[in-house]
Amino acid sequence: MRRTLNVSSRGQLTLPTKIRKRFGIRNGGPIILEERDNELSLRPALVLEVEMYSDAQIAEWDKADNLTQTEKEAISQRLKEGKALK
Repeated sequence: MRRTLNVSSRGQLTLPTKIRKRFGIRNGGPIILEERDNELSLRPALVLEVEMYSDAQIAEWDKADNLTQTEKEAISQRLKEGKALK
């Protein structure tokens, strides 16, 4: 599908309702704008909440896990190899 959209004096575009509904774009929803090969591409974005943990919190969890250094190294190695933990 090809549509011609007008850019407002403030640089804004209005996406037609049918297109927003088809792609699940809600009011205020994030969109990814990408430039590729001298063209612009728009697509819906997915936003995930990221939590940041302090070194103190991580140290508490390590202590609560009560793992030996050998166990920690084994887990770390499995993660590096992309193997599932049991």
